[in-house]
Amino acid sequence: MMDSVGMYGLCGCTAKSKMKCDSRWEIPASETAPTSAYSSPARSLGDTGITPLSPSHIVNDADTNVSEQQTFLVVVAIDFGTTSSGYAYSFTKEPECIHVMRRWEGGDPGVSNQKTPTTILLTPERKFHSFGYAARDFYHDLDPNEAKQWLYLEKFKMKLHTTGDLTMDTDLTAANGKKVKALEIFAYALQYFKEQALKELSDQAGSEFENSDVRWVITVPAIWKQPAKQFMRQAAYQAGLASPENAEQLIIALEPEAASIYCRKLRLHQMIELSSKAAVNGYSSGDTVGAGFAQAKEHIRRNRQSRTFLVENVIGEIWSELEEGDKYVVVDSGGGTVDLTVHQIRLPEGHLKELYKATGGPYGSLGVDYEFEKLLCKIFGEDFIEQFKIKRPAAWVDLMIAFESRKRAAAPDRTNPLNITLPFSFIDYYKKFRGHSVEHALRKSNVDFVKWSSQGMLRMSPDAMNALFKPTIDSIIEHLRDLFQKPEVSTVKFLFLVGGFAEAPLLQQAVQAAFGDKCRIIIPQDVGLTILKGAVLFGLDPAVIKVRRSPLTYGVGVLNRYVEGKHPPEKLLVKDGTRWCTDVFDKFISADQSVALGELVKRSYTPAKPSQLVIVINIYSSECDDVSFITDPGVKKCGTLRLDLTGTSGTAVPARREIQTLMQFGDTEIKATAVDIATAKSVKVGIDFLNY
Repeated sequence: MMDSVGMYGLCGCTAKSKMKCDSRWEIPASETAPTSAYSSPARSLGDTGITPLSPSHIVNDADTNVSEQQTFLVVVAIDFGTTSSGYAYSFTKEPECIHVMRRWEGGDPGVSNQKTPTTILLTPERKFHSFGYAARDFYHDLDPNEAKQWLYLEKFKMKLHTTGDLTMDTDLTAANGKKVKALEIFAYALQYFKEQALKELSDQAGSEFENSDVRWVITVPAIWKQPAKQFMRQAAYQAGLASPENAEQLIIALEPEAASIYCRKLRLHQMIELSSKAAVNGYSSGDTVGAGFAQAKEHIRRNRQSRTFLVENVIGEIWSELEEGDKYVVVDSGGGTVDLTVHQIRLPEGHLKELYKATGGPYGSLGVDYEFEKLLCKIFGEDFIEQFKIKRPAAWVDLMIAFESRKRAAAPDRTNPLNITLPFSFIDYYKKFRGHSVEHALRKSNVDFVKWSSQGMLRMSPDAMNALFKPTIDSIIEHLRDLFQKPEVSTVKFLFLVGGFAEAPLLQQAVQAAFGDKCRIIIPQDVGLTILKGAVLFGLDPAVIKVRRSPLTYGVGVLNRYVEGKHPPEKLLVKDGTRWCTDVFDKFISADQSVALGELVKRSYTPAKPSQLVIVINIYSSECDDVSFITDPGVKKCGTLRLDLTGTSGTAVPARREIQTLMQFGDTEIKATAVDIATAKSVKVGIDFLNY
């Protein structure tokens, strides 16, 4: 059995502090620490297992822990969206060609089917059956009673954002109300994309394509916290995209960063400018937003047969106007979340620097669906809608599909009503449930902007549809306004509107009205594929983003020498006549601190006993910058750093061992490596935000 002991550093000086610090103190591990009412790590452990901590400093040497670069034949990016998903790829020998996946079978009228709905169907035995349009269509064709046995899931990605205590055991709820493990569903979906992509690559190459030839990139929202990113990585391992031993084969890309990377390459004919400052692409400021976008969509439709996009090696024309230090905002508005990032251009290479930590929230187009559901509850009663969803799950899905296509037809200048077909089973079930007709319910509801048409449709006035968009769009505009108040965001030159929801003319108009006088507002053509194409470019060159901002303050709990008058009396711990202050927050990195790629935070830990084989160190985080103790309000335990010392010691174990740990915060995920100083051997290190 391994000896697993929680560890502490004794002194928590940061690189910036001038305090002298003797990092060679030790407390006998045999003594037991007193316990107290609150959970203080220094007090609650039977074995205090101390770690002397060297004064922390940050080394900016990108090569200190870069392993041999693996070479891959192809980069495949998976844009795993809340409402729709897809993949694209590029061969490393032809990085200027990005190929978007084969056309999907199925599709909805009026909805571009370059991507497929993020829907998954499991058999009654919980085995994977189908994904995307195939899953939806099969589920739709099932007999209503049989459909209740099948597990159909959609829009499940949001669960990773909304679950505060995400673990490997987190559940999702299928349309029939049954629970299923989230990890299983995400792994099934990623495995499906893996098989589709490898099959397409094999067909194109004329021979079997091996998974080991592929570098995989998976996109996630920038506002996701570490547990959600780690969860996605675990699902990818389970799906066989990569493995913990070959972790470099998989890169997690942040969605707005991917969009930003692609936007750098835009040529003038590949974008629409909404702002009135200048005309791009032949549209003058007098053209309506909708008309310009419709022309662009027509251009895309004509070119849809060609799934290969050429990306210039040079910086695009819009960037030729950017000078060193110019700033721009990327607003990634998708199905579930809206992500905002602020980047600054660094010339001559065109590298990017993040200027302000990613912000955003759950303001995606799902909010419009939610408002529609609230409207239905108002008309037909919440009790009926809840029952209908459970008793007729496939018909509910049909109703939301019908709404989706009408939602896409909403526009600021629309005058004619929008008709939404109600499934027959809705009309029939309502009559049985209430004893009167749907038409009667509409008359009685006092919702005067929704009428009943004799063809069995809900007829919504344009104002009624626009009202469904309003709460979500208002949240986005308010969030952007807050962002524009920040000093780092003043003097922004461009705002790029990307993501599936960016196609909505109502959102375009709102952004243009609020910010058109502050900066130029640009929408890339084929805006729904911007992230996918940018993710491929990121996989080809992950070092393109040179500086990021830490979203949280991270650190560990340490023991410091107790200073009378400075430290609170309740933090005093006496060991062998030495007075210690417990629970001191030793800061690795501050919230919104800028961190360069390859910049490392260095710490040294010493096992309490020379024979100890495992060191487990608790990691804490806070949204505040000013943190003194791990018991301060808002400080949460968020993960563990685990150092496995088996196999590192030689024949003679030194009486005092120093394990040097290097942590990297400048990447899309937090990474750690460690080395045993005495033997110069690597120490197996795990940083875990899910199981702690």
